[in-house]
Amino acid sequence: MTSLTIDKAPVRDWRLIGAFAAVYIIWGSTYLAIRFAVDTMPPFLMAGVRFLIAGAILYTAMAVRGTPTPKRIHWRSALIIGALLLLAGNGGVVWAEQKVPSGIASLLVAIVPLWIVLIDWLRPGGSRPTLPVIVGLLVGLAGIGLLVVGGDDTNKPIDLLGIGSLLIATVCWAIGTFYARHATLSSSTLQTTAMEMLCGGALLLLAGTATGEWGRLDIAKISLTSVVAVIYLIVFGALVAYTAYTYLINHAPPARAATYAYVNPVVAVFLGWLFRGEPLTIRTIIAAAIIIASVVIITTYRGSRPAEAAVIVPVSET
Repeated sequence: MTSLTIDKAPVRDWRLIGAFAAVYIIWGSTYLAIRFAVDTMPPFLMAGVRFLIAGAILYTAMAVRGTPTPKRIHWRSALIIGALLLLAGNGGVVWAEQKVPSGIASLLVAIVPLWIVLIDWLRPGGSRPTLPVIVGLLVGLAGIGLLVVGGDDTNKPIDLLGIGSLLIATVCWAIGTFYARHATLSSSTLQTTAMEMLCGGALLLLAGTATGEWGRLDIAKISLTSVVAVIYLIVFGALVAYTAYTYLINHAPPARAATYAYVNPVVAVFLGWLFRGEPLTIRTIIAAAIIIASVVIITTYRGSRPAEAAVIVPVSET
């Protein structure tokens, strides 16, 4: 009797295509979703609730699948990473998007690889960047300068507090990335992500409480659009996209997985223009091209590790 075999390669190919599409489009759209969410919700409380819910769902799912219970040292690492990535990183982004267009925010977030290279260079025993990477750094800094000096349209400059918040957020994200590279973490990537969401979400709620956001929260004024945006961020931005990215880093070369770092800003800028009417000037387009080119140069000539590739969009996601 002849046995029937099924070629699983096409199935895997479709899964890869779907995973790339999810990471490209969903993570690129989270900047717009954040902008809609903070229209009628305090930023830190919104982000805190979002990550606590997403983290609880993901952690429960991992427990049901039989993932071993994390140790205390794993929680300590998750707390530190959550403080750097979610409280300082994502918190800075959601606060800034009250003042800065979502597309501009995504372009500034894309410069995280620049800080990673600089931090790696300046730390004791660090790695000196090669000439192409140095060129990429200079190109990226030029793009940032053009973007900030040009403003978000021909007459209105970009809010400097928003820009400062975004730059601090990206630096904290880069520092958190270095810590995560050497920290003792759970063997499960998704469980680690869930733990970071739970810790970071709790810290964001504390930040919202400390800055008086509860007193500014008016449930009656929260729009349906903001509610839908938060649900989208929880379900698609966190759960679906992170599952897709975990699949990618296990089934695709790191350099290919890292390509979302320069696709997401393009998606974000386009969606911001399409759905929010955010200005899309020639200066912005040129600055975007310069910044993305710098990211391509740096990730190509420095080599992309999964831990570093996860840095860019998760500034808005984890």
